[in-house]
Amino acid sequence: MDLTGLTTGLNTFWVLMTGALVFFMQAGFALVEAGFTRSKNTTNILFKNLMDFCIGTIVFWAIGYGIMFGAGNGFFGKFELFSKTDHGAALGIPNMAFFFFQLVFAATAATIVSGAMAERTKFTSYLIYSAIISTFIYPISGHWIWGGGWLAQMGMHDFAGSTVVHSVGGWLALTGAFVLGPRIGKYKNGKINAIPGHSITLGTLGVFILWIGWFGFNPGSTLSLSNPELVANIFVTTNGAAAAGAIATLIVTWLRYGKPGLGMTLNGVLAGLVAITAGCDTVTPGGAIIIGAGAGIIVVFAVELFDRIFKIDDPVGAVSVHAINGAFGTIMVGLFAKGDGISGLFYGGGTSLLVTQIIGVAAVAAWTIACGLVLFYALKHTVGLRVSKKEEENGLDYYEHGEKAYN
Repeated sequence: MDLTGLTTGLNTFWVLMTGALVFFMQAGFALVEAGFTRSKNTTNILFKNLMDFCIGTIVFWAIGYGIMFGAGNGFFGKFELFSKTDHGAALGIPNMAFFFFQLVFAATAATIVSGAMAERTKFTSYLIYSAIISTFIYPISGHWIWGGGWLAQMGMHDFAGSTVVHSVGGWLALTGAFVLGPRIGKYKNGKINAIPGHSITLGTLGVFILWIGWFGFNPGSTLSLSNPELVANIFVTTNGAAAAGAIATLIVTWLRYGKPGLGMTLNGVLAGLVAITAGCDTVTPGGAIIIGAGAGIIVVFAVELFDRIFKIDDPVGAVSVHAINGAFGTIMVGLFAKGDGISGLFYGGGTSLLVTQIIGVAAVAAWTIACGLVLFYALKHTVGLRVSKKEEENGLDYYEHGEKAYN
């Protein structure tokens, strides 16, 4: 084998193995969502996470991949049925390797939504909106940034998807939870009635799995092992932000509530991971810790804001973790970017990158929220979005699936 063949082989192996790590994040999301909700809905939550990936595999392959990476215009790629155009050649890897890596990212965006809408959503409606997200909503905004679209042309930097993946899932989760309404008994007489999840053990295991998976999510986005120093730096910035997010959340919750809370601190880990994803390739380890700590602080107050002020019932904190900190992390690139041809405000780059990042965050938020409202209201007034009061009170496992997770 010649040197070119060896390089292609190594890079292909790297992309596929890191893609497999990102796929393993589906298990992490499943356990977090199951643990943070009640036992009577466990089968339902696990089933939704399974079908996200299964449905996403088919529809993203059939339509979404071409829309995202096709050579259309600045706003829309092309309809390329079952990815017959080679989008991997220019990257030095086979098209199917690039497709698989992008598929697991698309599935991640769809999975984020299920946690915020947990314990009261019809399974049929969930299957429909999961398909639409992976077919159109995610690929179109993804094309703007990763497919050479108008935001890419402006110079927006979102290396591994704080906005492309996480904010898209987070904003859709917000609209879904808003249209769906809170769970029965969540708000009584203007007061919040906490509804604890059934297994902090499952939730903790899920977060550790997600943390491991992020070492595929961020480093794998290099799509190559040609720059080992860059890959190593991404591992360090990703890990540092997660740790700093957890510590910051721990401190804030301890001071604010009088006791350190594990549930919120787990979300601090995820907030740090989400926030660093946009700039993991271009910020320093020190900058990553600052970004992660900021995310860990923000997630506490974001959860309170949506719960107490807006009365948005989000059982797992998906909106605060993914939408808010996805936006925060993307904007922070405009401040902390250093090297790789771009510089943020703190490193002499001026405000141009910061402004571009803000425009990108706002544009994707507007697109996703608008699509989400149309989609969820359409489902609400056609096939129905919410289960009956009886089904919700007794649990979706029995009524929707006829099988309970715990017998």
